[in-house]
Parts: sequence; C-alpha cells; structure tokens
Amino acid sequence: MIMKIEVLYPKICNLFGDAMNAEYLRRALSEAEYITTSLKERPRFVDEKVDIIYMGSMTETGQGLVAQALLPYRARILELINSGTVFLITGNALEIFGKYIENEDGTRVETLGIFDLYAKRQMMRRYNSLYLGTFGDIEIVGFKSQFAHNYDVGEGSIPALFETLRGAGRKPKQKEEGVRLNNFLATNVLGPILPLNPLFAHYILSLLGIKERELPYEQEAIASYEARLREFKDPKTGSEY
Repeated sequence: MIMKIEVLYPKICNLFGDAMNAEYLRRALSEAEYITTSLKERPRFVDEKVDIIYMGSMTETGQGLVAQALLPYRARILELINSGTVFLITGNALEIFGKYIENEDGTRVETLGIFDLYAKRQMMRRYNSLYLGTFGDIEIVGFKSQFAHNYDVGEGSIPALFETLRGAGRKPKQKEEGVRLNNFLATNVLGPILPLNPLFAHYILSLLGIKERELPYEQEAIASYEARLREFKDPKTGSEY
C-alpha cells in the first residue's frame, strides 16, 4: 500500500520556512503519495487513510480561515488523533487545535477546541528567541517568532512535546512546550524543525514504520545540528533577540 502524506493549506501555511518541513518529508519518503490540500478542498484524511498530516505557520488572518475550514472535520481529526495517525503541526498552527485565540481587544477566534489551551495575542510585542529543549533523549534546536503564547485552560495537565532548556515553553518561563497526544506532535518551534533536527526527523519516520533510511543530506544536517547545539548551549549566546 502506498504511503500518503497530506500537507494542509500550503499556499497560506508557509511562513518562517515551514514549507521545507513538508518538502523534507517528500524527499525522505519519495515513494509516498504527496497530497496538497487547499482551503476550498475537502481534506483527504476525512475519507481515506493518510499516514501523516502536516500543517505549518500562517498569518493571523490565515488562522481564522484555517479554523473555519477545519471545524467541520473536528470529530474526524479527534478520531485520527485517538487512533494514532501521525500529525506534525508547527509554528502557530498549534493554536488552531486549542479552545480559542484571544485578540488584544478581547475578541476571540474560535478554534477546534481539541486541547484545553488558549492563545493570547500581543501584536505589538513579537517574541523572538532561539530554542533549546529535549524530546526524551533527543536534544531539539530551533527558533521562535510569535505574537501569541499558549495558556492552559483550568487545572488540567496537557502533555507536552518538548521540555525547554532555553527559550520559552508554551509561554515564557514554562518548561512544557507544544502538545503531544499519541502521535499528534505540535510545537511552536520553527527552523524548519525537521532539517534542523535530523534525530527528531528519524523519529518521525520511525512512527511511519521506517527505521533505517538515510535522510536527505543527512551528514550535512548532522554536522549543522551539532554545531548549533554547541552554539545554543554556550551561555555567551543570547537567547532572545
């Protein structure tokens, strides 16, 4: 059976180089069917088995459009998350899966409500930083550039994707970063995260049943990753910019 990669809304979900995550998957899984879905199309995951679903960063206006496009399929998305379908969600696409996005004037953008999180925008205060964290025994490097942080709704515990060492988690001074539920992996970390983190990219492939395969430009990616780890661990390297 041919593996299927579905990339949601690439014409608008393409900021901060996140489109390269999808391209990296395409190159790493050259035998797979590569599906790009537009805002006006019914996602393929609604009616058939898709092996991995990817969505990346977008503008704040784009967030409203994407939330509206996905709301009719909320139940199906939750079914896929519970059944173990692999999702990779990066940048502010994470916010689409929370309860709502709050604007500075108190108005809200209603989102999917799958996780007990809400995002709060501060449009005059973009947060920019490097990011260093851990995913189990894998070290993660990347960057953050965002107008919103994510906050827990109530007292519940939401499973994190990464544990933060430098930079912000879901919000400043929080260690927990992103969300993980089964094989749903969502993070605000930019990079793009897969080319910058070859060990994490291998983990994603392992979730798809591919455990021994060389990544595109793997040796170069590992050398760059190791150099960036040294830089980000150096206390002389400023974390915010």
